[in-house]
Amino acid sequence: MSEAEYLTVQEALTAVLAGVSVLPAEQVPLLAALGRVLAQDVVAKDSLPPFSNSSMDGYALRAADLSGASAEKPATLQVVGDVAAGAVLDVTVEPGTAVRIMTGAPVPAGADAVVPVEDTNESWRDRERPLPEQIQVNRSVQAGDYIRHPGEDIEAGQAILAQGHILRPQEVGVLASLGIGQIAVVRRPKVAILATGDELLEIDQPLQPGKIRNSNGYTQAAQIMALGAEPVQLGIARDTETAVREKLQAGLDAGVDLFISSAGVSVGAYDVVKAVLEEEGNIGFWRVRMRPGKPLAYGTYHGVPYLGLPGNPVSAMVSFERFARAAIRKMAGHTQLDRPTITVTVQEDIDSDGRESYIRAVVTHDENGYQATTTGAQGSHMMTSLVKANALLIVPEGVKYVATGSQLTAWMFDWPETIF
Repeated sequence: MSEAEYLTVQEALTAVLAGVSVLPAEQVPLLAALGRVLAQDVVAKDSLPPFSNSSMDGYALRAADLSGASAEKPATLQVVGDVAAGAVLDVTVEPGTAVRIMTGAPVPAGADAVVPVEDTNESWRDRERPLPEQIQVNRSVQAGDYIRHPGEDIEAGQAILAQGHILRPQEVGVLASLGIGQIAVVRRPKVAILATGDELLEIDQPLQPGKIRNSNGYTQAAQIMALGAEPVQLGIARDTETAVREKLQAGLDAGVDLFISSAGVSVGAYDVVKAVLEEEGNIGFWRVRMRPGKPLAYGTYHGVPYLGLPGNPVSAMVSFERFARAAIRKMAGHTQLDRPTITVTVQEDIDSDGRESYIRAVVTHDENGYQATTTGAQGSHMMTSLVKANALLIVPEGVKYVATGSQLTAWMFDWPETIF
């Protein structure tokens, strides 16, 4: 198979996304819905605010009683009551009277405005704050001043959030204000993680000659968790088809929505994952014109989508970011599948091999815009180069040399602090 027959990154991504679907909805407690995608429209049953209330600590009164009031000629009103937030005062504000009112308290009948307490002669910073018999007001107000009116924010029957909306803390707050304690959201994807190889040790085992620890299993679990999905760690499968089948059966028994494995998908004598998929599932493709990450298998295992990543840790992580991330976000109901991208100016020459390449880099921001420098050596085994990076620079297919000062697209992991 010549390299020209390998899929492009976009062709591979299209195939992966065609093989996964948005998962069904489930009802969850409100806080469990944070970061998830609404599976229904939300219509308000109540108005917000539900009643007229004060936006300030002050006095509820009739605006007409303050006509012409000023610091030189204050208006004097009789104080007939005191109402706190959460209380209801059974009193009507008549001409020449006022009611002391706290922020959020319901505006009493007869009042059409509130004047802030600092515009009166009350010693409002006094901890005791006894209720005065009279109050002097040194300014005028208009009817409606400092009053929050019913339905000013939301009216009963109003459509508030649409299906597909991502719930952030502010949406959670609105739903709580409307008394919605359970909400329908797209179910979290359950993703199985399988590491393969006779050379692998569990991370708590001491190193042995020829052995390495299973870092990929933990990297991929963290990537899955960062997407709000649920990782199901199947552990390590040794380089036999029987071992791989046993681990995959455990995933089927757990009801996973997607399999992700690392290693075992190349052309080596011990790359057994591809053989298992060919016998008990199918393989849609298994090579992509991408650097790092050329060996990449996609297919199904007993009807469950399967993505086989390379074994080298950087290749595995970058391939996950490019393909698994989009698949998992689609299953979770998202429509924005990729990380945000920006255009950057590269600060050094970059060599490539003609495949679409993802170069680990640090992006900064200054008066000239976004600048990018690589994190150094780009070996597919060098995870520290990813630790240093806040972005991946995308060198397009067919480009073998990028000169200093050229512009590339950067796929952002994190944003430079200097832009905030």
